Amino acid sequence: MSTFLHGANLRANGIRQHYLRYGGRGRPVVIVPGITSPAVTWGFVAERFGRHFDTYVLDVRGRGLSAASDALDYGLDALAADANAFAEALGLEGYALVGHSMGARVGIRAARQQPRGLERLVLIDPPVSGPGRRAYPAKLDWYVDSIRLMRDGAGMEALRPFSPTWTDDQLRLRAEWLHTCDERAIVTTYEGFHQDDIHADLPRIKVPTLLIAAGRGDVIRPQDLAELRELLPAMQITTVAGAGHMIPWDDEAGFYKAFGDFLGTPIVD
Repeated sequence: MSTFLHGANLRANGIRQHYLRYGGRGRPVVIVPGITSPAVTWGFVAERFGRHFDTYVLDVRGRGLSAASDALDYGLDALAADANAFAEALGLEGYALVGHSMGARVGIRAARQQPRGLERLVLIDPPVSGPGRRAYPAKLDWYVDSIRLMRDGAGMEALRPFSPTWTDDQLRLRAEWLHTCDERAIVTTYEGFHQDDIHADLPRIKVPTLLIAAGRGDVIRPQDLAELRELLPAMQITTVAGAGHMIPWDDEAGFYKAFGDFLGTPIVD
């Protein structure tokens, strides 16, 4: 039986934010997806989370059904403010913020503000690029070219060269929704991967934090993990050995297992 409850919109931080809700019981969990991942593409994860938690998946501004415009600020500070305002607007208490890739960087910046009600932070393979640091391994053209193809109406087969290990169902869903990613939002986020210093934020995080790293990805290397641990010594770190950057797509069972009981209830059934 599906745990999906509904999709909805609310106004927070001055914009319309769209989200999907699953489960409705237990600890509130807010999932913030990555750079070109509308909320619906994380539905399979939210379905599992919904068995245990009151789960919300955000359409980050400029993606999916949330606000997008030529005048909208797509910088990291704005995205972090959105996440905090979203939780405040819903009156969430004791909630966990779970972010993947870009969403993890949003979580770091959001947690730095020490918002009321935030009790747990999970960072899933966050890009560790920044000023004077190693560049993010994926190229901007990878994102922009695929968005333009989908915006022009190309089918899922046009995406297969971009994600050759994905299943037909995964490609089909991405092909359906990728056109909703505003190109300027994606470019701004990508540039921010290299301009925003999330490392300076880490020592200011006061809530328990879990970092889940991809064992086969090149986003976080062992030396990066060592530095992150120095900056936030209390942070728990676990690695999903067989997964690349898109961890739940590569090893869904390993992804859930990596959480352990960090959120209060194990996700593995």
